[in-house]
Amino acid sequence: MRIAVVEDDEGVGAAIATGLTRYEHDPVRFTKGADLLLHHSEVDFVLLDLGLPDQDGLDVLRQLRQVSSVPVIILTARGDERSVVRGLRMGADDYLVKPARFGELLARIEVVRRRAGAVNAAEESDSTIVSGDVEVDLDAHTVTVGSVDVTLTAKEFEILAVLLRNPGAAVSRQQLMDEVWGDAFVAVSRSLDVHMTGLRSKLGRPGLIVTIRGFGYRWDGEATTDA
Repeated sequence: MRIAVVEDDEGVGAAIATGLTRYEHDPVRFTKGADLLLHHSEVDFVLLDLGLPDQDGLDVLRQLRQVSSVPVIILTARGDERSVVRGLRMGADDYLVKPARFGELLARIEVVRRRAGAVNAAEESDSTIVSGDVEVDLDAHTVTVGSVDVTLTAKEFEILAVLLRNPGAAVSRQQLMDEVWGDAFVAVSRSLDVHMTGLRSKLGRPGLIVTIRGFGYRWDGEATTDA
């Protein structure tokens, strides 16, 4: 498993990376939060220190959670209750205070990975989603509206798939750009607007995709009538 080790202390980071390698993981070293945000899509798991040189690790976690559900364990010397509670509430899957025993770290990585795998399996168990007269097969990449096949571009379908995997939930523009274009921190905002317009036009059900001004979009499965 490819694990990001976000740690600015050279000695600590090297020791963690060496241990992970010994247990057949593939560690990737980052010393700044910005590096993780730019490359998070390239890793399967994150070990995140909070005391980073460019920004606080909790701010990094907040930004990461806007675009990704990659499993994260906070690994830090900051052990006060407020930091622990904030870290977990902001989306960390676990929180471990340094110095941590390496065996315990490995065990926690495995538990979090199993939990994330179970969630992903449940989400992927049914690939066909129906909202009124709109039917989408996420595996076959097919869309029908009122029993009529609708042809979408690859990007339009990917945008639709992200929204459908989060039914009724607000999905940020950053998350859409990250999952569809691979990097939310590159200026492709206009591309999202163009493809969203095309998607809505082809579906012919404007009320299904609700714009949340200043944030993003939401799939509203109850809105199935033509505008």
